[in-house]
Amino acid sequence: MDATTDKEPLVQEQIYNALCYLGQAEPEEILHSCDEYLRQHDKLGYPHRVIILRAMETVVKNNISLLDKSTAKELVRDWQEAASAVLVAVGQRFINKVMEEVLTKFQPGILPHYFVVQTFANLSVSNGELGRAAEASGGLGW
Repeated sequence: MDATTDKEPLVQEQIYNALCYLGQAEPEEILHSCDEYLRQHDKLGYPHRVIILRAMETVVKNNISLLDKSTAKELVRDWQEAASAVLVAVGQRFINKVMEEVLTKFQPGILPHYFVVQTFANLSVSNGELGRAAEASGGLGW
């Protein structure tokens, strides 16, 4: 999975395909391995994280009937957390687009999902830090 950081798109695609192939033989093992890798590499850049998440999605879709209930419960939380982290990372450059997308998750009369609120909080902290850094370096900030 370390090879997902390779800048060559062909290598990234090969890693994705290899994870999917291995996931056909041992879906729960691959899902747990991907999950553990993402936990251990929480600073992994979002393009590289997405490769692993895409592979996990494919493994789940192709093996849904074989998965244990406990695996599903664990993955749902982890995927939501990983997806939130990806949005925060993208939001450091494209805050307006990310905010626009996240705001669509708010529906009148319905409490927002925990990770929607968590994503807003993390976007605020992340972009607040960037704004302070830009101001300190003489940039315009926000």
